[in-house]
Amino acid sequence: MHDRYNWFMSHAREDNAKHVLLEDDLGRLTLRRLRPWDRIMARCLAERLDRELARGARPETNVGLAARAVRLTSMKSRRDLAKSLQRILAVVLPAGSRGELMTADPSARAARQPYVPIRRDRVSRSASELAELADRLLQPGPVPARGVAMVCQLLTDGGGPLYRRACRDDLAAIVEQATHALIS
Repeated sequence: MHDRYNWFMSHAREDNAKHVLLEDDLGRLTLRRLRPWDRIMARCLAERLDRELARGARPETNVGLAARAVRLTSMKSRRDLAKSLQRILAVVLPAGSRGELMTADPSARAARQPYVPIRRDRVSRSASELAELADRLLQPGPVPARGVAMVCQLLTDGGGPLYRRACRDDLAAIVEQATHALIS
């Protein structure tokens, strides 16, 4: 069922997605019109919906999750997340050691010092994994909303392993999980 959902959602661009697939009472996927209000609510509740999607909630279970999944899995959103990862790598890695890690986005090479302090030690240890994650986001075709939501959470969680010294979460493990979630 996830394959059909991902295929359908990959063919609906975020800016013009008028319909989403939702489960009915019998567990069948049905087409439902996505109202502007649904998109507005999905944006307002983005953090909570991202958490649910990252934990494995299926987008077809309610309209809020479906609307958020449409937005997250759009190519524009995935490109923006990949660019954020590439900018972090550009700030942390010395120019000579970036090698092929930064080939996807030339603008990332000119990144300035971020306003939010980044845990440089953790990022440099996980540089190749972060670069692979950015590459996965840029791959054409459908991707599961769970993986994109995990990347979004990683980048926006100010108390997470990218930004906070006291955070004991393993950045490499989180990046590996997100990469795996984008593949499966």
